[in-house]
Amino acid sequence: MSIKPSKEILDTMARDPGNWHGVFYFNRKDYRIMVPKIYPMTGWTVNFGNPYSWLALAGFIIIMVIFSIFLN
Repeated sequence: MSIKPSKEILDTMARDPGNWHGVFYFNRKDYRIMVPKIYPMTGWTVNFGNPYSWLALAGFIIIMVIFSIFLN
């Protein structure tokens, strides 16, 4: 059983420039799907190191395509 890191450790990882690739956040050790940006006042972003974030992104795109088909 793995131990989840504390909020302070997770926030420190989110501010680490090594986990950012341009505007994309990628950290497999961070279990959160949504993480605050380096400057928290600018909002949140997706953790592309979490496999569930890819599923959520694909689901969002599928829903948008379905809505665009049925609204036209």
